[in-house]
Amino acid sequence: MTRPRAMRERQWVRPRSAGGPRPPGREGRRKPFSPRPRGKPRDGDGPAILYGWHTVKEALENPNRRFLRLQATENAARRLADDGVKLPLAPELVRPDAIAAQLPPDAVHQGLLAAADPLPSLAIEDLGANLVLALDQITDPHNVGAILRSAAAFGVGAIVITARHSPEATGVLAKSASGALEHVPIIEIGNLARALDALRARGFLLIGLDSDGSGDLAAAPLHAPLALVLGAEGKGLRHLTRSLCDQVVRLALPGAIKSLNVSNAAALALYIATTRLAAPARI
Repeated sequence: MTRPRAMRERQWVRPRSAGGPRPPGREGRRKPFSPRPRGKPRDGDGPAILYGWHTVKEALENPNRRFLRLQATENAARRLADDGVKLPLAPELVRPDAIAAQLPPDAVHQGLLAAADPLPSLAIEDLGANLVLALDQITDPHNVGAILRSAAAFGVGAIVITARHSPEATGVLAKSASGALEHVPIIEIGNLARALDALRARGFLLIGLDSDGSGDLAAAPLHAPLALVLGAEGKGLRHLTRSLCDQVVRLALPGAIKSLNVSNAAALALYIATTRLAAPARI
């Protein structure tokens, strides 16, 4: 039998202690920091949960973020002050284990935990960038977060994701992105095929990346604006997605292993693409 949603949500924020979990109805229990771990923060159904030094610091320095709550240890609060970070609200000073009790066991919070309104989704019609990434049902939040971090490093203008079959911009994804959520806009769409058509109508060259691609990205003819389309590990690009790309290419790797984790592949592809686009045209 499926358990009620409220019970499932409480499990995510249940405090850990040497004596085992505390009963849900026990008096004096700390109020959970987040009412739900798997909400839909991008469409306003829940707050974005942010933890970790870089993640929270970058968010605090983003004027577009509206914070609902901020918890910090004394050391983390002192470090924010030393770095001159202006706080939009007074932090609640807590012990490190009070933060850890509200997060998954392997979460590295570094003394900071925040709840904030999700950032608004950009529209393709408002896109002014020359380089974007489109993710075809990549569901692992660690991978999407790492892709966001690489995207921020290479100056990507936006990342296109689907409303379904993609992780929310909160929690593990935000921590893996290490602050990149504040620098790379997300375009959330309902249908990737229509989004690719819209990008093509705006002049974007659509280059799909797949280990079975017909050519090498380093040798493919590229021009701006450019959209690199990445598929999920294992499945790769879906058939319809492949058919909509102007070309499907691979990363030519010299070693025995010919494929990379999707986040590593994204970083390498972005390096190749940005280097190629920045190079002067040959006459």
